[in-house]
Amino acid sequence: MKQNNKRIGLLAFVFVLTLSMFLTGCSSKSSTSEKANGDQTTVTFWHPMTDVTGEAVDAVVKAFEKKNPDIKIKAVYTANQGEGKNEKLLTAVSGGNPPDVAYFDRFEIGSWAAQGSLEDLTDLAEGSGVKKETYYPFAWDEASYEGKLYGMPTTTDSRLVYFNIDQFKEAGLDPENPPKTIAELEAASKKLTIKDGKKFKRIGFIPWFGQGWFYGWGWAYGGDFYNPETKTATANDPKNIEALQWMADFAKKYNVEDIAGFTDSQGEGAMDPFLTGQLSMKVSGPWEVSAIKKFKPDLKYGVFPMPTPTGENHTTWSGGWSTVMPKGAKNKEAAWKFMEFFSGAEGQKIFSGIARDFSVIDSVNEELGYKNDPILKEFVNILPVSHHRPVMTQGSLYWNELASAVENATRGNGTPKELLDKVTDKVNKELK
Repeated sequence: MKQNNKRIGLLAFVFVLTLSMFLTGCSSKSSTSEKANGDQTTVTFWHPMTDVTGEAVDAVVKAFEKKNPDIKIKAVYTANQGEGKNEKLLTAVSGGNPPDVAYFDRFEIGSWAAQGSLEDLTDLAEGSGVKKETYYPFAWDEASYEGKLYGMPTTTDSRLVYFNIDQFKEAGLDPENPPKTIAELEAASKKLTIKDGKKFKRIGFIPWFGQGWFYGWGWAYGGDFYNPETKTATANDPKNIEALQWMADFAKKYNVEDIAGFTDSQGEGAMDPFLTGQLSMKVSGPWEVSAIKKFKPDLKYGVFPMPTPTGENHTTWSGGWSTVMPKGAKNKEAAWKFMEFFSGAEGQKIFSGIARDFSVIDSVNEELGYKNDPILKEFVNILPVSHHRPVMTQGSLYWNELASAVENATRGNGTPKELLDKVTDKVNKELK
């Protein structure tokens, strides 16, 4: 009996020892789950970039890993079109299994920060000596919410008016002195327009075509769209009403139905009306330069700032991307190092140099030669005075409501004041 008890005790000891070793192994594996090889930390990075921009991301990752051999960046392509189309990331955050870093449309930062889906980066930035003064003011402000930093800016753009030099000369306009005031823009448009009955053979300008969004014209008129102190939308700012009235008057002058017939018949790419010579001027961004080189390399063109009523205080607006740390990220310290590098001068130079996007750091744009290009320099030079869309929880709603207001105003469905009053009321109700 004693012998049996000894055998049972020995078996129990062996079982406990084996179980202990197994559990120790599991525990060891779990505690080092964020390590790739030995002491190397793996940071998961979700991004939507492909082709050239994908190559730019790879180059940034390689440069970072070379400087930080203890950190491995696991870059994962994840479709994300921005502006409310980021369901996969939101699901990952809600499920408690987000990536450590995500490439993110700055326009969305306000709404995501408000709902608690992003990590506050303020202390990390201060601890690393990252300062607002390094970046264009609008880019840093758009990446912040209620005084806290939630994203690290990476790329940006701006908007100017493209014009056809040959058509300017043909119409008796001086291409060396393009329109500065709204009145000059209207006069140039009239001279450039060729109409046969109700059909446009060529139209000088359409304010809302291309990137002629209402934000741009509202700011050109000196308007404002948001009061950060009261946290309310101000779509019905008197200057915004003036801007929309001008657009409505323009539509009436040229007959909006005839304009719609013209724009509806146009295409994209090589069939863009500016490239085919059917539109003499249009608002667009720096990406238009690549399209012209590809589809119409012999086109003689120039750019000028969006006109203002006075011909002074020209401005623009900019969008762009950033890196963010989703709420619940597991490897915050390593993730921050990558974000800091990506948005720093070295990372920006690598990424923008390959992707040919503008950096959010002025000195990088200068170093990359953008300020030496006769066209691109105009887009860069206006960035210090550029605007960003309001940082708010209802940014997408605001955008859509303003677009509807322009559509209705240009078609005579309500006065600009009535329409912008409605936008203001609707957005503010949602903000509350």
